[in-house]
Amino acid sequence: MKVARNTPQQLILSDTPWFFGILFALNTLIFAALGLLLTWAGGSAFWYGLSMIIFGGAMGLWSFHLLVRRVQVIFDRTKGTLVIRQKSIFGYAAIEHALSDLSNAEVETILNKPAWLFASRHRPVLLLDKGMSAGRHPIIQAFSTGTCAERITGTVNDWLAARGGDPGTRSA
Repeated sequence: MKVARNTPQQLILSDTPWFFGILFALNTLIFAALGLLLTWAGGSAFWYGLSMIIFGGAMGLWSFHLLVRRVQVIFDRTKGTLVIRQKSIFGYAAIEHALSDLSNAEVETILNKPAWLFASRHRPVLLLDKGMSAGRHPIIQAFSTGTCAERITGTVNDWLAARGGDPGTRSA
């Protein structure tokens, strides 16, 4: 996830998972190509090829739809809104909240077992303390290793603090 714009009036965060998009697209194309080769071979290989095309292509598209989503989060002081947009190959969704409902951002962590073998994974989460959508709202669904989540939450909290006061307090 990266910061696309950071001005006093607007903060835009953007995430486009290019690596996974290319990975799942190539996976789907390889299964379809191998399936086509088997169907052209004829005989009993025809049915194997056809099943590779159908199941391999369907699993590739399903994986692509679930795991490859472009996410854009827009914090806008002029409109007083927080918009979370998600786009996949099968649809588009936008969720809008009042910016005044947002208290701060936090890092959500999951610990893997055994901890000595696997690193902990993190994701940035927005905390809405008022309104109908009060609760924790992940900015992105996937957890990742590294410092990206800390960097994004720091950027959001700094931007919120610039409106006056701490991220957890409101100016009247």
